[in-house]
Amino acid sequence: MSSSTSTSVMRAVLIKDGKGPSSSLYIGEAPIPTLEQDQVLVKVKAFGLNRMDILQREGQYPLPPGASSILGVEFSGTVVDSGDATQGSKKWSAGQEVFGLATGGAYAEYIKVSSKMILEKPNELSWEQAAAIPENFLTAYQALRVISDMKPGEDVLVHAGASGVGVAAIQLANAFGAGKVYITAGSEEKVEFCESIGAFKGINYKATDWGSELSRITGSKTGSVDVIVDFVGAPYFASNLESLKRDGRMVMLAFMGGAKVKEANIATLLLKRLRIEGSTLRSRSLEYQGELVQGFVREKGLERLIKGCGGDQGHKIVIHKVYPWSQIKEAHDEMEANRNIGKIIVTVE
Repeated sequence: MSSSTSTSVMRAVLIKDGKGPSSSLYIGEAPIPTLEQDQVLVKVKAFGLNRMDILQREGQYPLPPGASSILGVEFSGTVVDSGDATQGSKKWSAGQEVFGLATGGAYAEYIKVSSKMILEKPNELSWEQAAAIPENFLTAYQALRVISDMKPGEDVLVHAGASGVGVAAIQLANAFGAGKVYITAGSEEKVEFCESIGAFKGINYKATDWGSELSRITGSKTGSVDVIVDFVGAPYFASNLESLKRDGRMVMLAFMGGAKVKEANIATLLLKRLRIEGSTLRSRSLEYQGELVQGFVREKGLERLIKGCGGDQGHKIVIHKVYPWSQIKEAHDEMEANRNIGKIIVTVE
């Protein structure tokens, strides 16, 4: 138990019987986490929802080794105990306002986290905005900079552009100097929204064949973009290969449309010298995730975001809705219904 807390238990969002529908979520009691080497205890102010939370709640998301069974991988809050934790030469101290990434445990009053996976919260950001950053923006940063090594002037295609990671990818691609950013989305409303935050052109995949439309827009029959960030998987695979320019790269972050590809001309991989890589974030080692956070710091990702990722549009940490955690069921229902554009945030009361 932390010396900064007066009790050994805390409130947390728990799941009745360990898994189930949104109605199985309730606020109960759990032990306050005990710090280990190089960890910090944070009193949580707000946390973000992610689709992995729904899968975990349903018992369909295997936890990485050592992860808390409590839901939630991103949060903002105040340091209450830092033990021996340092970040380089910096020592965290009680009262510092931070936000960060975790392998689990954010749906609670307190969370313990590696000191390398938290960042100091800028005054320009609210608790809700800070909690909306870690998972989406670090996943997008990983895809664009760490894996695909997007260079200034290169053109980018982001599928599911109105999703949390999609919104982050649009803005970070612009922040790191992309040429033109194209997106696909499932409605005209979502297309217009993505264009308002920096997408050069959006395509409604429900109204047209996005691959043919992208080729028409760019005037290219041999490849339209240098980098693709994809969440859909099998149904888009063949068109993705056709849409990449020579030496293009594609990062696959999910397979929401299916995982088994039925037809694709893999000769395109050789002829265009394409590179395809799949990635996850939560299952990565703490060392990897910590280095990702520090890389985001070194490349001034946060400063770029605050100063303005969407060109003349200015920065937008897009929050769809904020719920108190007494309405955690309603928050999960909102995400499952796919009604959100941007992040759903929950505040700890």
